[in-house]
Order: sequence, then C-alpha cells, then structure tokens
Amino acid sequence: MERFSRLFFITSCIIIIFSLGVISSKYNLFPSRAFDFLYRNTNSAISTFKGELPWYYIRHSVEKSLVHQKQSEIQHALTLITAMGPSFIPNIKVIDKHGVTVHTWKLNWFEIWPDATHIPKKMIPKNLPGTHIHGSKLLANGDILFNFENLGLVRLDICGNVVWKLPRLTHHSINQSSSGDFWIPSQIRYKNKLTGFPNFIPPFKDDLILKVSQKGEVLKEISIASLLKKNGYEGLLYLSTLKSRNIPVTGDLFHLNDIEEFPPHLKEGIFSQGDLLVSLRNISTVLVFNPINLKIKFISTGLVTRQHDPDFIDGNTLSIFDNNTSTRGRRGKSNIVFIDALSGQKTNYFSGTRQLPFYSNIMGKHQWLSNGNLLLTESMNGRVFEISPQKKLIWEYINIVDSMSIAGIMEGGERLSAEFNINFFKTKQQECIAR
Repeated sequence: MERFSRLFFITSCIIIIFSLGVISSKYNLFPSRAFDFLYRNTNSAISTFKGELPWYYIRHSVEKSLVHQKQSEIQHALTLITAMGPSFIPNIKVIDKHGVTVHTWKLNWFEIWPDATHIPKKMIPKNLPGTHIHGSKLLANGDILFNFENLGLVRLDICGNVVWKLPRLTHHSINQSSSGDFWIPSQIRYKNKLTGFPNFIPPFKDDLILKVSQKGEVLKEISIASLLKKNGYEGLLYLSTLKSRNIPVTGDLFHLNDIEEFPPHLKEGIFSQGDLLVSLRNISTVLVFNPINLKIKFISTGLVTRQHDPDFIDGNTLSIFDNNTSTRGRRGKSNIVFIDALSGQKTNYFSGTRQLPFYSNIMGKHQWLSNGNLLLTESMNGRVFEISPQKKLIWEYINIVDSMSIAGIMEGGERLSAEFNINFFKTKQQECIAR
C-alpha cells in the first residue's frame, strides 16, 4: 500500500509540474519569463544545445564563413544575405566578396511588431525568433522590405526605423514589378467551408497573390484556388487528397512560394510583358498567367519536385530551382533546370555532385549573374555559392553564427547591382549618425 501511495504521489507531482509548465508558457508567467529572458539574451545560448538544434540552426564542418573564392572569376559586387543570425535573431546583411559585413539589419519580431492583432492567436510568436525572414528586397534608397514569414510585411529604412508595416499573412518571395510595385505571396486561413469549393475541408489555407504599392497599400489580390478553377485546372486543387474514392483536401493546399513579373528587357514569346510566373510547391507546379484577364498561358506539373524560385530566361524559357526532395541525406541532389514552354521539355543545367554538393530540401534561390556565373542559395545548409558556366566553384560563403561551428539557415543570397557599393552604405550610415 505504501509503495502504491508513493507511486501515486510521484505521478501526481509530474502531472502538476507539467501542467504548471504549460500554463506558465501559455500566459508568459514565471518561470517561463526567466527562461525566455535567457533564451533571448544569452549570446552563447546556441552552444548550450547538446542534442538536436532548433531547425533553423545546423552543425557545420567549417569554422569561418568565407570558405572559397577565386578573385579573378567572381562577379564583383556586394551580396545581400537573408538568414538566421546569432542569439536567435534573424538578420539581413550586406557582405563584400571577402565575407566582411558592410551593413546589417537585426530583425527582432518583438521589437518591430509588439502590438500585432492581425494574426490568428495560435500563430502569435511567444519566444525568439518567433518566425524567420523569408523574402527581402533592397530598395534604391537603401530601405529594406521583408516578410516575417506568414506574419507580415515590413519596410525599414537604412537606419532600422519602421517606414510602414502591412498586417497581412505574407510569406516567401518579394519581387518588384516594372511599375515599382511589389508582387508578394500571402495566405488566408479558413475555419469554415468555402462556397464553390465543397471538397476543401477546414482548416485549410488558400494562397493569395498580392500587388503592394511602395507605400504599403494592397492594389490587387488574386486567389490561387480561384485562378486554377477559372482556367479549368480543378484537378490540381485536389492533388493532396489521401482518399482513394473521394477527394477531400485540407491544410496547406498549394504553398505558393514565388511570384515574378516578366521583365521588359526580355524578348517576348509565349510569355509577354506583365505576365506573372508562379510557383506552387506542394503540387510541384509552375504556371504563367496574365494578371489582367487571369488567363493561364502555360502550366507545368511534375517535371520538378517541390520547386522554388522559377525565373524567366526569355519569352519561352524558364529556369527553376528544383529541390528534388525525392532524394535526401548524403545522396540528396537539388537541380537547376530549364523548361521550354514551346516543347514542354526539361533540360538539366546543374546538379549536386560528390565534389560539389548542392541540396536543399526546402527553400532555395538561384540568380543568373551578368558575367555568366550562377549564384545558388542552399538554404538548409546556410550556404551561398557561385559557380562558373563550366560548373566550377568560384565563391562560397557559410552563415556561421557561433564559435562551435554552427550555421543558421539562409533564406536568400542575392548579388546586388553596381549602385549598391561600399560608398553607398558608408554615406547612408553617416546620414543615420547625423539624424
């Protein structure tokens, strides 16, 4: 009997302690506040992890950020890095070819958006980092535009001051139109059934294409579900069904991760000025449509696997970051591919090899440089690297954030245009000091 009483007492204590922990975390009470303070403010906190790291940090085999460079073959310009920084703070920084930081924006959700009311309660961040930064754009005057992933769009000036915030559930890419406005993915989360879509079972998300002005105003909004249905591609609405005899779907149906406008400097073909290129990761689909009449002009499903960052090459050709998540681990190989809209055929340009590994199971970017090189962001290894047309490694940078060879994920690496040079940032920084 005494043994049973002791076991009952211990079990009761465990249940009570667990319950108090849940309540403390939910309502931000002691001791949760104390742990949160340490979590936010201890610079060496990352090193204290003995086992599995948070998903946005990874152990790396290198100790310094700049791993490789061939001076004579680099595209000589500064690089914009969007990544997870030290102390659980996301950042956007500009680095030179030697990996030296020229300018940094530290992006603390709790300081920038302490009073957010546009977010579903269960999505409101409780601890750092809260979310990560996915999608950024450096503007001509030095302002930075970025997404707190799924939580909102923010414009900061060069000094880090908020210019404006857009309280929408924005995420992933930010691309500028020829008019100067921005195309940005957003989402709407449904708790109830949606008229016209009887097999969408709540809760589910529909992705939205937003056109946003330079002042932060929403100028246009397009539903992905409605776009596919309008063009007769209803079958794509139900690719994530798990049933064999009916087609209910739920959750993250499409996962819109990129919107790009056909640029005016390219020669037109099937694609023409103003057309939008869209990537839908969860159904391995890319499509091009006219945003005025909402007519889909080209669509490709299944030639790539859970892709990111498609780009227009010319009026008939796309290049795509094919994550190729059917492979994984040490044998994982992502690809950069071309798709010819005239023939519908895919051509492989670059794949990871044993000598030059390249794999990111989620996220990832690619940028064609003016000297013919290609800049690749391997997000889940915190790595950006440049290769020549001969597929040789030219430059490599790892986002090392801790003395214990720990790197943070890198959502984007972008080689900047010539006007964004070191003198540009020095001048802007002096203006900040003078304010």
